Parts: sequence; structure tokens; C-alpha cells
Amino acid sequence: MSHDNETNGTGNRSFNVEMKEAVRVDVAMQRTSAPATDDQALWVAIRHHAKAVGFNRYQDFINCILCRPEAPEANQLDPCSTYRDPSSEKIKNDPDLPFIKARRQGLEMHPSIHGVDAYNLLKVATEAFLIFECGLVDHDETCIKYAMKRKKSVDKEIEAEQRRLGEQDITVGEIEEKLLAYLSNNGQAPTLPYLRRIVRQIVGLNTSRMEEKLPYCEAILQARLTCPSLLELIWSYWHEEGMLVQTLNAITLRFQNRLSHSRDPLINLELDPLRPLNNLLWGFVQDEFNRLSVRRRAYEYDHHYGFTLIGKAIGDFRPADSRSKFIEAFHNLLYRAAMFYREDDDTTIHADAFALLNALREVHLILAEGAHNQFGDLPWTARREMLIMQWLLARPEMKEFLRGRHMVPYQEPWMGAVDDMRRLQGWGDTSITHFHELARYGEQILLSIRYGDWIDINDQEHARNWARYWRPEIQRYIHAYMATTGVDLSIEITDTRQASERFLQPSLHLQKKLAAQRSQSSLQADVVASEAVSSEVRGYAKLPYRSGRRLIRYESE
Repeated sequence: MSHDNETNGTGNRSFNVEMKEAVRVDVAMQRTSAPATDDQALWVAIRHHAKAVGFNRYQDFINCILCRPEAPEANQLDPCSTYRDPSSEKIKNDPDLPFIKARRQGLEMHPSIHGVDAYNLLKVATEAFLIFECGLVDHDETCIKYAMKRKKSVDKEIEAEQRRLGEQDITVGEIEEKLLAYLSNNGQAPTLPYLRRIVRQIVGLNTSRMEEKLPYCEAILQARLTCPSLLELIWSYWHEEGMLVQTLNAITLRFQNRLSHSRDPLINLELDPLRPLNNLLWGFVQDEFNRLSVRRRAYEYDHHYGFTLIGKAIGDFRPADSRSKFIEAFHNLLYRAAMFYREDDDTTIHADAFALLNALREVHLILAEGAHNQFGDLPWTARREMLIMQWLLARPEMKEFLRGRHMVPYQEPWMGAVDDMRRLQGWGDTSITHFHELARYGEQILLSIRYGDWIDINDQEHARNWARYWRPEIQRYIHAYMATTGVDLSIEITDTRQASERFLQPSLHLQKKLAAQRSQSSLQADVVASEAVSSEVRGYAKLPYRSGRRLIRYESE
């Protein structure tokens, strides 16, 4: 709108008003951007590594190596081409794969399959899978490149990483370059900065030549420095709390004709000897003394995280060293992250990440204190054993008996059997999906904290980028923890009762929740029983007649 004024002869002014079309302008405030940090490539590697060692990938590996499917037709994707082709770089770099194929061919030549040979081959193949897929750097290639090549849709994965990193034009090659730059070690083998710091502190070790050799030599153990396995024991802990191990234990007891209690819900379990699962379960039972016991894992859970298990199998629990501060520190970190998200979503303020950085450093120190003794081998062994358990529960023979609920969208095929067993045994009505998410996302969160060099960082941009990158995993972990224990880690503590519940052992929360569910079920059963009795009476009581009857006579209405 414009204004033009004129003065006429009378001294009055006249105005000519010209109206123009109004233009609407939309103004939006954006979230504060953060500069890129050198440790972001490590988080990408951890996330894709977690997918590489997942059950779906493991099941495909076992099917390709031990079942040897026929070559697909033309114009069809062959998921086993990597393991079928003898010229494949993966087979050349992993000598275990030809060994597994040779043992499988020897098993085929047997006139009949008896004994534990089939199960032992499954163990060797699982070990080879972990050796093949675990590690931050594999030979001369980064694990990111392998992870990206395994995806059917690379573009989709790149888009996801672009959103997480806040860089719209980043490529796989650029991420690999950033990872190698983060691992650079003055011309030596690529190593995590955190592990280089630890090596400098080891007494009696010549840090000028950080050589990796066999256990018999005076050097660093082979591949422990340059290729850490990136496995966290919290993955095994939450699956154990979800009753994965107990499910297969109950099945093997019934397989041996051992009655667990007077009203065994598995009384009708009958596996015919013509099906493969029969022989595999025989090998699993025979190998019991070579597996980790519940007590062995329980002591290591307490050594790593201060987590305890509750049950008769634990017995007299007397740990020598416990991470008693981990639960408080880790849950405080998750609360700080949730509070940071609320502030970061408000575009009118600049969210402070220093409190989050201090919480990250605290958890990093506590995790480092527990990384001793069995830290190198027990998480690896526990993962191998539980992957085998999941594979057995995902077998078609198992699904025929433990059918589960077909309409439930499980993430992995073994989960329906565990949920069905939880209902049969009265182990609670919380779905195994929540325990699986606690295990999966908890592992990734802790790996990013354990192997990051947080002790020497005093820049809040690292913490800000960490929180933004891991936001989906952190929020899913908080929700799954509330679904399993009833404790919301994202709310502010207003009294001492909330503080005690937040820092209480997860196993105690699970025990209290199970007791409440059983009490409620018992109360409902009593009400149903009383209603059934009253419905059978169908009348009201009247006083006895004068004829001398002493019993109360009921008359129908």
C-alpha cells in the first residue's frame, strides 16, 4: 500500500491511496546447529556393526554355510553368493569358512546322523560368524564399507546417516575417511584413541612398537587392540532377564523326560527323531558342561554394571568387585539426555550440553573400571551361546509346539516362542520385544561411551552431537525400560521415593512387577471361583422347618 498526498487551493490535502496485494512470508526458527566432531564416524561404525551381528544376519549366515541353498535363477539376488564363491575376498580372508564347509561335507558322508557332530558344527559356524562380523576394522577395509555393501538399499542407509549427522551431502566414502582419520596412529595400525591411551599406561609394555601376537608371546594379544570385538554384556543380560535362557532350559528338561513341577505345561512336548531339531537338542544337552552357567554370567553382570540376577540358581552370591555406581550414573545420563532433548527442541534457546558431557565422562570411567579379567572372553562366549539358543527357538519344529501369536509383529523369528513360554510358565506378561530393545539399544549406547575418548574432552559440542545422533536409541531404551520395570527415566525426581526406584536393581523391579501380576491373577481367580459357587446355588437360604431339620434348605427363586 502506497500513499501520495497533494495540496489543493483551499489548503487542504488530498490523499491518493493505491492498494497492492499483500505478500505472506512464513518465518520458521531452526534448531541450533553444531559443528561436526571427529568421533561421529565411530558411532556410524557401531550402529552398522550392531546390525551386522544381529540374529537375522546370523540366521542368513548359518543357512548359507550349513544348508547350502541352490543357486538362484537368473535376475534374482543371491544372498549367499559371498559365501558360495571360492574367489570371494571374505572367504580368502577368513580361513574358517573352508574348514566349516569341509566338516559339513564330512557330515554328509556319514551313513546316519547321531551324536553331537551336528551341534558341534553349529558351534564352530557361530564362532566363525562372530569372528567374521565383529571388529571395528577388518583387514584393509573399514566395517562401514562392508555394512553398507550388505544392505539391499544403500541409498536408504545413507539418507538415515545424513539425517543423524546433520550433513545432507555426506557419502559412504567420506564417512570411511573420517573413521580412518579418527583411528590414525602415526603410521601404525589404526587404533581407537581410548585404547592407545590405555596402552601407554600398561607397565612394562614397549609402546614404541605396539605389536599384536599370539598369547604365548610378550606382546599385545592378537587383534585386541586394532580390532576390538564391539560386544557389550548388557545384550546378554537383558535377554536373560527376558527369559531366553530359561525358555530353552525348560524345553531341554522336558526333552530329557524330567518333570519341572507337578503341573508341567510342557507335558505334551514330543519331538520325533526324524526332524533335525531332535539331534541338535541332543547335542545341546550333551554340551551343557561346556556352556557358561547362570552363576558365571551373574558374577560378570555385577562386575560390569552392578546388575544382579534373582533366582534359586544364583544361590549364595558374593561378588568380589561390583560396579555399584553404574546404575545411578547410567540412569542419570539417560535423564540428562531426555532433559537435553526437551531444551534442544525449543528453538528459542541454546541447549546447554555440559551437564550431559559430565554424565558421559562418569559412565565412561565406571565402564572402564569393569573392563578387566573376563571382559575379553565372557561377553563373546555369552553372545555365541545365546545366538545358538535363538536359532534353535526359531526352528520350524519349535514353532509347531510353541506357536506363539501369529498376528504379533515380532522383529526376529525366535521371539514368539519366548513370549509363549512366558505365558505358559507364568513368567509375566511383558513382551520379549521390550527386553530385546533394551539389549539391542543398550549395547549400542554403551559401546559409544566405552570406546569414546571422553576423559580428555572438554567441548560440549561432542556431547551435543552424541545426544542428537543416538536420540532414537536413547528414547527407545527409556520407553522399553518403563514398559518392563514401570520406572520412567525421563521424568524429574521430586522426592526420595522416586530416586530410590530409579536407582534400584532392574531385577528387583521385575520381581515386584511379577509378584503384583500374580497377586492380581490370584485375586481374579478367587472372584471367579466365588461367582461360580454362587451361580451353582441358584437360590437363597431359609430357616429350617419345625419338623426338626437341621440343614439349611435352598429354594430356587
